[in-house]
Amino acid sequence: MRFATRLLLVQLATVTAVVAVCALVFGWLGVRQLRAESEAAALNIARTVAEDPDVKSLVAAFSADPGTPDAADLRGGPLQQIAADVADRTDALFVVITDDHGIRLAHPTEALLGEVVSTPFAEVLEGNEVVDWEVGTLGESARAKVPVYADNVDQPVGEVSVGFERASVFDDLPALIATIAIAAIGGVALATLATLLLRRRFERLTLGLQPEELVSLVQNQAAVLEGVGDGVLAIDPDGMVRVCNEAAERMLGLEAPVGSRFDDLPLPDAVRSAVRDGRSGVEAVVGDRVLYLDTRPVRRESRALGQVVVVRDRTDVEALAGRLETVRAMTEALRVQRHEFANRLHVATGLLDAQRVEEARTFLGDLTERGAVDFAVAGLERVPDPFLQSLLGATGAAARERGVSVRVSDDTLLLSEVALPEDVAAILGNLVGNAVTAAVAGDEPRWVEVAMLGDGDELVVTVADSGGGIRPVGSDPFARTGSRPKDAVRGDAVHGHGFGLPLSRDLARRHGGEVWLIDAGGDGSGAVFGARLPGALRRDTAVPREENA
Repeated sequence: MRFATRLLLVQLATVTAVVAVCALVFGWLGVRQLRAESEAAALNIARTVAEDPDVKSLVAAFSADPGTPDAADLRGGPLQQIAADVADRTDALFVVITDDHGIRLAHPTEALLGEVVSTPFAEVLEGNEVVDWEVGTLGESARAKVPVYADNVDQPVGEVSVGFERASVFDDLPALIATIAIAAIGGVALATLATLLLRRRFERLTLGLQPEELVSLVQNQAAVLEGVGDGVLAIDPDGMVRVCNEAAERMLGLEAPVGSRFDDLPLPDAVRSAVRDGRSGVEAVVGDRVLYLDTRPVRRESRALGQVVVVRDRTDVEALAGRLETVRAMTEALRVQRHEFANRLHVATGLLDAQRVEEARTFLGDLTERGAVDFAVAGLERVPDPFLQSLLGATGAAARERGVSVRVSDDTLLLSEVALPEDVAAILGNLVGNAVTAAVAGDEPRWVEVAMLGDGDELVVTVADSGGGIRPVGSDPFARTGSRPKDAVRGDAVHGHGFGLPLSRDLARRHGGEVWLIDAGGDGSGAVFGARLPGALRRDTAVPREENA
């Protein structure tokens, strides 16, 4: 049985039980009220008869006579006539009048006149009024007994008893029961209608899912949302955030966004516009992270339920892409070096084959002093580490093709080998690459200068260029709030126009270091960037400088 059906039956049973109890209570109160009304009517009639002057005088006269009244005299007497008239006018079962000994002076049954009443009368003759249900010669009735006092006499001289039979008392009971039944049936009908409407509303809100299915759905959702590395953000049609897993909070830098409007969240405008427009494959930088945003509409049975935003962290991928670009540049440089070295060997082989030994010796001696390959990086001999030599040489070769000369500063002092080649390549390669691009945009002469200092296991690097400095003036080169589709063409990046600087700083911070802007440049001077990377050098190794370096 479906939960909604069970809920309907339980509600109906509950409402029926409540209505039944209320109907019984109202019925009991109605019976009580009818009894009270009949008792009050009997009491008022009895009081009225007892206060009648004729009744008082006649009863006092019979009570003063020590003998028993003659029944024949009572049948047509004034008291009998008064009692009969009152009973006819009030529809009472009986109106009985007695003397101070309980002898009937008036009674509906004339044969009983002159006899003692069948119900107790002592309490009434003591001066008390008695209202009760009793069974007498005329059957059960609601009766009231009131003492009769003679003028200027404190002791009762008789009593007046007025009663209403049970059938007359409860004449209105069927109508009362019918009214209560109609009200009960109406209440149950309204409850049934309300339950049906509630059931329809419940199924509409839950999209027809039952609670058991909702529990399973919540469990699956929690398992999926917290078990994946991607961030998931669900937004309803009103723009309210309804679901946000921990990964999304961490990537977007949010704190408890559930229940807030998406447009009010502290996110870059580009991210909000991308989600608002429902675009997919959008690349954006939030803080120091490169994120891909995929926005997809959610529908169920042609009903729009909102949007789901899938957030993927591509910071490490972008960093790896930068490293691969550096490796590619180094590979290309090595290929050129190999080709150039092979050409020189061919020259030496040709000289030897031609028996020109002295010239071959001279050529090989010159080759030994200058090195196998000319990196075209001035001061490269100050960098003894082969990895850094290859990196700067490859970068210098690529920069020379763009009309920029790369040189190593005289202040460079580096004695240890590199311990983190990938991160050093990513940071140094990005800084130098940005500097080359900035120098290309500047005036002649175009140059990039790199200074490196080893302090224990810490590598400190400064990169300066001959470009025009940071543009626009005063902007933060590490702040990137734009976004672009993932298939957009990557152009040449200048300071602050790509993802390299935020990624480089993020890589350095992961090791407890930093990348910062030393001088923004401008007015004919280029920008100067610094980087500090702890743990980038080996403490226990020193690279010996070559004698011919």
